[in-house]
Amino acid sequence: MSLPTKIERAGPALWVLPTSHRADMRVPVRFFASRELLEGMDAKVFEQATNVATLPGVVDSVCCMPDAHWGYGFPIGCVAAMDAETGVISPGGIGFDVNCGMRLVRTDLSWRQVRPVLEDLVDQLAASVPAGVGSEGFVRCSHEEFRTLLRQGARWAVDRGYGSETDLAHCEAGGCMEEADPDCVTDHAVERGRRQIGTLGSGNHYLEVQVLRAGGLCDEALAGAFGLTGPEQVVVMFHCGSRGFGHQVATDYLELFLKHMPSKFGIPILDRELACAPIASDEGQRYYAAMCCAANMSFANRQVIGHRIVEALTGIFGRSSEELGVRTVYDVSHNTAKFEDHVVGGTPRHVLVHRKGATRAFPPGHPELPEVYRQTGQPVIIGGSMETGSYLLAGIETGAASFYSTAHGSGRVMSRRKARKRIRGGDLRDRMKRAGIIVRTASLRDLAEEAAFAYKDVHAVTAAAEEAGISRRVAYLSPVGNVKG
Repeated sequence: MSLPTKIERAGPALWVLPTSHRADMRVPVRFFASRELLEGMDAKVFEQATNVATLPGVVDSVCCMPDAHWGYGFPIGCVAAMDAETGVISPGGIGFDVNCGMRLVRTDLSWRQVRPVLEDLVDQLAASVPAGVGSEGFVRCSHEEFRTLLRQGARWAVDRGYGSETDLAHCEAGGCMEEADPDCVTDHAVERGRRQIGTLGSGNHYLEVQVLRAGGLCDEALAGAFGLTGPEQVVVMFHCGSRGFGHQVATDYLELFLKHMPSKFGIPILDRELACAPIASDEGQRYYAAMCCAANMSFANRQVIGHRIVEALTGIFGRSSEELGVRTVYDVSHNTAKFEDHVVGGTPRHVLVHRKGATRAFPPGHPELPEVYRQTGQPVIIGGSMETGSYLLAGIETGAASFYSTAHGSGRVMSRRKARKRIRGGDLRDRMKRAGIIVRTASLRDLAEEAAFAYKDVHAVTAAAEEAGISRRVAYLSPVGNVKG
């Protein structure tokens, strides 16, 4: 597509759309991308990012990641920081799947050990972790117990035997957003979520057995610090979020904000999908507390799934998790808003950073990093397509320009409907099997939506993030087994 006429190249893999592009823009938009990736972005990305740049209280710049594509309100792959006192909070800047995120689990198993039992392992993982639309988990929560979970996040799961303290030490924010308040959540949302703990869901959510192949190490020292020790090591990665609960939280507050924007807040409705409220307002504060509940549901969900993965591995190999070297590398979110302190224009600012389809990537020494990664920088998990593989990255010192944020995945280039027209799910499953990737799916129709051609090149996306100075590549991981919603 043709780029906006006023877009300017500002550095390696960095482009700027200035405020002169549109009269109502408060800040410019930065695109961290190669020219090829930038030109491959749909026109809606530029329109939506420009709209975000008009929101009250937005500071410095709106940032679009290399995997950016059209989304709801904000583009997916977008970061925007709002002044904590004068800015707004927007469900469209967080996403309906609140705290959709990734977890990477390392093992001491080699591909030589796993290959003979791969199909059994994938079958066991598929049986242990329900997937698909409306799937329900084996954890049963009463209404009140679920409200406790919403306050505690991953800690709730660990206290009930689903995992260990070590897991919490390897989770973003320790697996809990402390500002959660279940009183800000509707009963309907609770009813939607309380049976879905330990489930993948549908869409692009997956659980994948991967291998660190020879040549997959990009930074051997960092990889070793993260627990990746060498070629043919087997790991497990999975991607999921807050399921129907997070969707209901976003829906409830989106409708509330739309009702009050012009009359109570004095904010024009530029796009209904950009519904927002002042952070300092009662409505804004309640949404933030509810959003934190959804984030905690997601942390608990991934914690239970992580525990089920450990059970599957120990069951298949007949050895303890310690003997197998099973450990969480990191659990990271890419759909949240968080209060953080950043230097903007040389001045420290307290801001609410919206990251939608974007991953926090704090550099070495950052005080919010867990002690184990204080010297390395934050691990960043980048999910690629299920045919091509994924990356482990790390946050670096030069990432301040993106509020220490980077990509979250490959980014779609084709709608789900178009993908289904191009290939049948059964044909894709067979193609993947011929390529050495075993797939189990709840829906062949949904499987077709996730073919590699529907996504950007994960190698190009991560290379652009590295060239732009917002993260560093650590390791590339190849898929061998996949459980798909």
